[in-house]
Amino acid sequence: MGRIAGVKVGVNWSVLLIFALIASTLAGARFPATYPGNPEWAYAAAGVGAALVFFTGLLAHEVSHAIVARRNGIAVEGITLWLFGGVAQLRGEAAKPGAELRIAGVGPLVSLIIGLFFGGIAALLRVTGESGLPYGTFLWLGAINVALAVFNILPAAPLDGGRLLRAALWKRRGDRVWAAIVSARSGRVLGLILIALSVALFIRTRAFGQLWLALIGWFLFGAAAAEERQARLGALRVDAVMSANPETVAADLSVGEFINRYVPSHHHWAFPLTVDERPVGLVTLEQARQVPLEHRDSTTLRDVACPPSEVALAAPHEPLNQLLPRLSQCANGSALVVADQRLVGIVTPTDIARAAQAPLAAARR
Repeated sequence: MGRIAGVKVGVNWSVLLIFALIASTLAGARFPATYPGNPEWAYAAAGVGAALVFFTGLLAHEVSHAIVARRNGIAVEGITLWLFGGVAQLRGEAAKPGAELRIAGVGPLVSLIIGLFFGGIAALLRVTGESGLPYGTFLWLGAINVALAVFNILPAAPLDGGRLLRAALWKRRGDRVWAAIVSARSGRVLGLILIALSVALFIRTRAFGQLWLALIGWFLFGAAAAEERQARLGALRVDAVMSANPETVAADLSVGEFINRYVPSHHHWAFPLTVDERPVGLVTLEQARQVPLEHRDSTTLRDVACPPSEVALAAPHEPLNQLLPRLSQCANGSALVVADQRLVGIVTPTDIARAAQAPLAAARR
């Protein structure tokens, strides 16, 4: 969609589904039932307009996170609106609890301000005697934004309230990892509660609309579980996860010779390229095999490998969670570990997944 305040903004296709659902529900059911007597075009205009303003409010919510994050020294990759609202993609984490508090708290605050603004307009219309469709549209916008603010401050990750809880626990105990794990586990509990509540409502009413709450609960549970795994990685350094002294290949080796010599005798799928023990790229088996047979002897690994600019480099003592945002698709999520400009290890997605499953006490050791 472009940029807002210097931040890239994108929209996932799933937003179209939710937009259509909100607009059609308002125009076809809620508004006609509550404010009868208007022409169909008026209900359609009110439904579409309310849905557009609602998503504009969601965008303002996420943009506020991004702006405050940048002011606190965190790079922002972009913002994406999708099925469950939006997400600001931050490249890093807050350095202090206060920064975490400011970044997390500004989103619900913006939603609350938007809700009070539209609620105020609805109140003024009511005072002047207007109780029809315009009043109902502004009333809905006020209520939905206030509800969004309240839901987001529930103390459960990945909601903003989970971030606020993490900041408070971090400030109190001084243990960022422990605070993040507690916040994530509260998110899993909230997800299970929403799923159970949704099933109970469905059994009672037999209305399939009640299952939407279960979908939200399922998303919260999965996202919270992912955040707990991420938090566990925060207790680790890169050298605790990496595979030391990985097999390397010369950058000027031909693709044909690489496939003939290395692939049959090695079980690795990614190989660092080095020149005088200095990493100059990373090549994967997939990249090598994509070279046509007739060109493999005349093509070097350097020609097809991920260049240094697209391979994440890490120091052995660097916290693992600081490395994760820098991983790229070109290297299939792998990173090279360098000390004194020399390659000393490699971190692969398998290494990271294994570390994420390790008990926290073992990880700390």
